[in-house]
Amino acid sequence: MTDFLTGDFLSILTAGFVVGVVVGLTGMGGGALMTPALLFLGAGSGEAATVVAADLTAAAVYKSGGAVVHAREGSPNLTLAKWLTIGSVPCALAGPYVIKALTDDPDQLDYVLKMSIGFALLLAASTYALRLYINLRRVRTGGVLGEEDPHIRPLVTLLVGALGGALVGVTSVGSGSVIMVALLMLYPGLSAVKLVGTDLVQAVPLVLAAAISNVAIHGLDWNLLVPLVLGSVPGTILGSRLAPRVPQSFIRRGIVVVLTMSGVALLDKAGWAPLGVDDTHPLLIAGVGVAMVVLVPLIWGLLRKEQGLPMFGAPTVAELEGSDPSQYAASTSPRD
Repeated sequence: MTDFLTGDFLSILTAGFVVGVVVGLTGMGGGALMTPALLFLGAGSGEAATVVAADLTAAAVYKSGGAVVHAREGSPNLTLAKWLTIGSVPCALAGPYVIKALTDDPDQLDYVLKMSIGFALLLAASTYALRLYINLRRVRTGGVLGEEDPHIRPLVTLLVGALGGALVGVTSVGSGSVIMVALLMLYPGLSAVKLVGTDLVQAVPLVLAAAISNVAIHGLDWNLLVPLVLGSVPGTILGSRLAPRVPQSFIRRGIVVVLTMSGVALLDKAGWAPLGVDDTHPLLIAGVGVAMVVLVPLIWGLLRKEQGLPMFGAPTVAELEGSDPSQYAASTSPRD
């Protein structure tokens, strides 16, 4: 019983709960937030392989509930999810073994994993911005109306699943953010609810396969997994219930800032200083966050001007996140 009263147990439980709430609120985060949070807490002795295995196992538990809800509501495109799964599951299973085969040195393995996770976090942050820009272009040009059953391209969809599976299998990051943006580019007519539902359904077998492979290689730290599940499951449920009452757009933008700062800090933790100094001071990491808060809105405004829109105004970021392009086409489409 004393094991459940330790500071480590409570800190992991709290981290799991907070990230679970964010995932329930926004549908994003997951491994992209949980993995770096656990690494910075020093969970699992600070070893990336141990953290990834536990994080993926916990994600397989709490993502299954969301997938069941979407399946009951009929929102996923099961044919699309099928082809993604065919590509992702084998690569999620094989990815950890490929990395393991590259080195037998535990320190080198930890270095490779932390570097991979750091770059994956930066990739996840950039995909959010890319998704908004794609939606902005769709709105500006009149867009494509949501399609219940778009024509599926099996080969390219399978390839997206394979790349996403390898990324998740190695880093635990990307089952939502990266694959969702790829789907948005491949199937621009897919409605927002279908996009989220399909991504969540395919993520369950993907995360489960990645978890099985990582646990088989690195084992499972129950002292890490138990508080993680105990915190994340109720957090996800609470977040899902609060979602209709909370402005998710601001939370998502905050997540992007956190992901960028975490990616830079984790690369530094691995021993590669992305800011060009040997030892990145915490204030420099904070400076990255401040720079994003100040500069990103200005860059976004310039992108809007490039599309013939005012720097600020409709369609807002919140509208673009889940917009039906036809809703804004009349007021934003090019004049004859």
